[in-house]
Amino acid sequence: MSDLHHLLTFPTRPITEEAYIGPLQELLKSGIPATYTLEQVAAFEQGREDENDAEASNTTPLHILARSLPADASPEELEVVLSMMNTLFEYGAGWNFVDYENKTVGDLLLERGLARDSQLYERLVEAGVSAELLLRKVNGGEIEFIDEEMEEVPMEQPKETAPQVEQTTQPAQEQTDLTASDPSTYLATPLEYTEDKLVTKENKDGVMMDWEDGIMKLAAETLFSGNVDATEGATVLNIGFGMGIIDTYIQGHKPAHHYICEAHPDVLAKMKADGWYEKPNVTVLEGKWQDSLNKLLDEGTVFFDGIYYDTFSEHYEDMLDLYDVIVGLIKPEGVFSFFNGLGADRPLCYDVYKKIVELDVNMYGMKCEYTTVQIAKDLPDWKDVKRSYYNCDYYYHPRITFM
Repeated sequence: MSDLHHLLTFPTRPITEEAYIGPLQELLKSGIPATYTLEQVAAFEQGREDENDAEASNTTPLHILARSLPADASPEELEVVLSMMNTLFEYGAGWNFVDYENKTVGDLLLERGLARDSQLYERLVEAGVSAELLLRKVNGGEIEFIDEEMEEVPMEQPKETAPQVEQTTQPAQEQTDLTASDPSTYLATPLEYTEDKLVTKENKDGVMMDWEDGIMKLAAETLFSGNVDATEGATVLNIGFGMGIIDTYIQGHKPAHHYICEAHPDVLAKMKADGWYEKPNVTVLEGKWQDSLNKLLDEGTVFFDGIYYDTFSEHYEDMLDLYDVIVGLIKPEGVFSFFNGLGADRPLCYDVYKKIVELDVNMYGMKCEYTTVQIAKDLPDWKDVKRSYYNCDYYYHPRITFM
């Protein structure tokens, strides 16, 4: 293993196929696993019987490669490094393990100055997408991505949209206690409104915060960007009221009919207190969207120009179920969008989900177009909530329409 470790530190320059590809293949063919970690090696050398007693991080060969990548590598050398990455993936290397600094290989490549559209970073994203699609088939269509025993970075982070399959770096036991992990638990959890956020009263999990204002303004504009009949006006639906930020912006566009689907009793009470039930063009659908929207679908009496989705505690498998309903409720020229926090704990996971959504909506005859928004100045310091639910300094705003 030390030989493989040494090779991946790029001890000689230039980086050529002759110097690296052949030796790398020989080492892997000899039985050295592409998934070994420095922590496991250290445990073995220290005579520990169980290598899993090592540090809870996984500094894999890909991490060593990324950390050692020369800052002045030429395009030709980067091509060889790409071939090395391909070889490691062929032998089973994982794409989203975290190392002793809690960093993915993607984090390290970005720190080395590579762009998100560079070949090496895009190869990681491609590996993540392939792994997701493969595991879906292996699991019979289930979307639960992460094998807990592998200790990889969770792909989704609980917030108020379908995306979030836990993407925190907290210990597993603490994650299971979060109200965000289960919709039924969340709906029974008291909420608290403050001046700038909505949180769970006990755990202080952030359900919604006012830093999202700019995102919601853009989303509202997107819902009215389809071919809306000027004589009838737009009929729009928002799933998940939260703080009512996007619904306030929707009202500013003067929709003909504005549906709001909300399930949490504390939020519904806030909506009543703030007069949303009395607005002449607003219909409040109380309860889970799974019940309310399927009822609308069965009735077949209302179709939407725009639909937005932003719930708390649901996961990407819920979002796939939502696609089934959306295609029956949205007009042919309508627009669907959602709060895109999918994997937003880490850039690599976020970029993988960007591709996943594109592939999934294509299966419904739809296309997803993204607008990249820089939000570094908008993000809070998270000091008043238990944990952050968004850690990228950019935001992929989705606009989904039929092709």
